Amino acid sequence: MKCPSCHYKETKVVDSRLSAEGKSIRRRRECLKCQKRFTTYEYVEQVPLMVIKRDNRRQPFDRTKIISGLVKACEKRPISVDKIEQITTDIERAIQKKYEREVSATAIGEIIMEKLASLDEVAYVRFASVYRQFRDVNQFMNELKVILEREKSSLKKKGA
Repeated sequence: MKCPSCHYKETKVVDSRLSAEGKSIRRRRECLKCQKRFTTYEYVEQVPLMVIKRDNRRQPFDRTKIISGLVKACEKRPISVDKIEQITTDIERAIQKKYEREVSATAIGEIIMEKLASLDEVAYVRFASVYRQFRDVNQFMNELKVILEREKSSLKKKGA
């Protein structure tokens, strides 16, 4: 840290404290050359995660959109609001872990479908029908076949 008085490059930290809100660290520093003291604040740099839509528009990541989609998919299913919150947090963490600045809406949709597939098959199909934009009954039936095959193979693994 450069001294604001003499511009010497070496200082020492005399005191460190969390700010009242806990969002920054206040540091008292002393210049090793002129002994002047000054205060600095340290913040976590938060770069907003941007979502790339199908038409290549970009918009900030919005957790409430995931919750909204999950609530619609899980409507009248035995899934609590707490479970939806937990899944949303898991999805958000997975996205933040894998992507730094930008993520495609398609990638988010795939993560959501992966979580729903293991949670509730009806909710999964509901979400998939909107997300994959099923045009006819055949597309819907193909998705159901995938679910049935997955279920069949998991039953075989349990029986083996």
